[in-house]
Amino acid sequence: MKSMRLSRVFKTGIIAVVAAACLSCGATAAVLRSPDGNVTVAVDVRDCDGRTSCLVWSMSYKGAEILADSRLGLELKNAPSLTAGFEILNVAHTTHDSTWKPVYGERNEIRDQYNQMVADVQDGQTPPRKLRVIFRAYNEGAAFRYSFGQQKGLDQFTIKAERTQFRFTGNHTAWAVYSAQGIYSKTTIDGIKPNCERPLTIEIDGGPAVAVGEAALVDYARMRLKPVDGAPYAVESMLAGEVAVTAPYSTPWRVLMVADDVCQLLEGNDIIRNLNEPCAIADTSWIKPGKVIREVSLTTDGGKACVDFAVERGLQYVEYDAGWYGPENSDESDATTVTLDPKRSRGPLDLQEVIQYANAKDIGILVYVNRRALERQLDEILPLYKSWGIKGVKYGFVRVGDQRWTRWLHEAIAKAAANELMVDVHDEYRPTGFSRTYPNLMTMEGIRGNECMPTARENLVLPFTRYLCGAGDYTICWYSDRVKNTSAHQLAAAVVYYSPWQFMFWYDRPAMYEGEEALEFFRHVPTVWDDTKVVQGAIGEHVTIARRSGDQWFVGTMNAGKQRKLEIPLRFLEPGRNYMARIFSDARPDGSDRRGVIITRAGVNSRSTITANLAHNGGQAIRIVPVGK
Repeated sequence: MKSMRLSRVFKTGIIAVVAAACLSCGATAAVLRSPDGNVTVAVDVRDCDGRTSCLVWSMSYKGAEILADSRLGLELKNAPSLTAGFEILNVAHTTHDSTWKPVYGERNEIRDQYNQMVADVQDGQTPPRKLRVIFRAYNEGAAFRYSFGQQKGLDQFTIKAERTQFRFTGNHTAWAVYSAQGIYSKTTIDGIKPNCERPLTIEIDGGPAVAVGEAALVDYARMRLKPVDGAPYAVESMLAGEVAVTAPYSTPWRVLMVADDVCQLLEGNDIIRNLNEPCAIADTSWIKPGKVIREVSLTTDGGKACVDFAVERGLQYVEYDAGWYGPENSDESDATTVTLDPKRSRGPLDLQEVIQYANAKDIGILVYVNRRALERQLDEILPLYKSWGIKGVKYGFVRVGDQRWTRWLHEAIAKAAANELMVDVHDEYRPTGFSRTYPNLMTMEGIRGNECMPTARENLVLPFTRYLCGAGDYTICWYSDRVKNTSAHQLAAAVVYYSPWQFMFWYDRPAMYEGEEALEFFRHVPTVWDDTKVVQGAIGEHVTIARRSGDQWFVGTMNAGKQRKLEIPLRFLEPGRNYMARIFSDARPDGSDRRGVIITRAGVNSRSTITANLAHNGGQAIRIVPVGK
C-alpha cells in the first residue's frame, strides 16, 4: 500500500468564526480559550535566547500561568532554520463540538469539543518561508502542530530537530522514565535528563496536574523530551531521527493535558484519541475485544487445554507465543510454517487442528510473530493467517523511533486490517491514539508489566503516567510466585489497567487451576467499557477506578507503600436503584498472606460507601450488579 500521511486538511463539523481575543501579553499576541474558559493559549513573537522575533507560546489554567513563553520552531538540514525572524500574518479562529462512538473504549461515547486557532507566520528569508501553526484548546488541555503548504523552498526538506519547548513556571514534581518499559522516578523538572519518555506527568503543588504528550504519530520521528540548556524548569522536543517532508504536510500534535489533579487528568485522556483521524475501517464487526490466555507448551494438547480453559473461565482468545514457527530471533525462521523452536518445545503442534477446535467453541487463536519475520514476510503471512482462521497477530520487538520504522509499523497495522486481523504491538511502542483510526490495534506494550514483576509502587505510577496515552498490555498474573503484590491487587488490575485485549494468567497453565472461587471476578470482568470514573488516587500510592459495562459496575482499588484503609463512595451508581456488591479483598491486610482473597456481599446504592482494607501491596475488586439481575 502507499505510504500513509497525516491528514493535511483541517476538518470540522459545525464551524463558527469568532473574534480573536487578546490579553496583556504583547501587541502581536493571539489568544485562544477552551470552551469552558479554563485553558488559555497565547502565541506571540518575542526576542529570546539572543534571537529576534522568535515564535513563542504560553498557557494558563484557571488564570494561573502554567507555561511561560516557550519557543516554537524547527531546525532544517542543509537549509536555514525555522526558528527566528518570524512575523504573524494572519490568525483565524473556529469552534468544533461533536460526539463520536468508538468501536470500543473506556467510554461508549466521546465528546470532541475544542476551539481552534490557526496562525499563519513567515520568516525573514528571501523569499519568505511560510509556516502554519494550528492550536486547539480543549477543556482537557491544549495541543498544536506545525503544517506546511506547497511553496518554493519548502516543497521537500528534512527536519533535523524540533525546537518545541515547554517552559514551566516552577520546578514542579515530575514522574520521569527513560525507556518505554523502564521504572519511573519521582524527580523535578530540573532533574529531567535527555530522552525522557512521554507522556511526562507533572504535579504542581496545590494543583493543577499536567502531562506533556504526543498524538497522531504516524509518519514522523517519535518525540521524547530533554532539558533546555540555560533555561530553568524547561523541556524540549527530542526527535528519534530526521524527518523527510514532502509538502503539504502536518506534524504530530504536541499535547499538554491539564486538570485539577491526576485523577481528573486520567479521566480526560480522550484528548489523545480526539486528535487522531476517524476510523478508516468500513466494517468493524470482526474487531472483538476480549481476555486472552497464553499457550506456553506450544503443543496441540496444550492449545486444546487452553481453549477448554477459556470456555470455562470466560476468556475469548488463546495466544501462541514465540517459538511456534522457529527461533524468533533467527532470520531463517519461516512464519508461513509451523516449525517448532526445539529450545522451547518438543511438540507436537498441529496448529490447524487447534484452530478448528477453537473455532468450534467460539474461541479465537492469536499468534506471535517477531519483527524479523514481519519485516521479511508481512505481505505473505497476513492473508495466509486469515485463510488459516487466525484472529490476530502480536507484533514482537518492532523497531520504533525513527520515521522509517514509525511509518512501516502503522502501515503494517493498516495491512492487518485489510486482512481482518487484529494486532497487539510489542515491545517499546507507546500509543498516540492510532487505535481511533485503525481500531484493529487492540493493545500494545510500552509498559513495565508483569513480565518484569514490578513492585506495587511501580504499578501505582502507571495509571497516572503510561495509561494517560492509551491501552497497555500489562499481562496480569495469578499463580506465579514472582508476583510482588497480592492476588486481590492482580484482580483489581483487570479494572484499573485498560486493555481491550487483556492478557491474563500470563505465567500459568490451565492444569494449575482447580476451585479458586476468587477467579469468578476474572470470569465476569469485561475489557472495554461504557463509562469510566477515577474515584481517587495518588501517584505511586493508591488508586480506585470504577468502570461500567451495561448496568453493571466494576471497581478496582490498588495500593502500595503501606497498609491503608480507603473509603470508596459509590456516587457513580444510578440514584434510586438498589445493587448487590460482591467484594474481593485481601484476606490479611497485614500482608502476611499474599495469595488469600476473602469474598463478601453487601447491598448498596448510590449513597453507600465501601471500605477497602488494603495490604501494603494489596488491592480490592468489586462487581456491582443491579438487584434482580
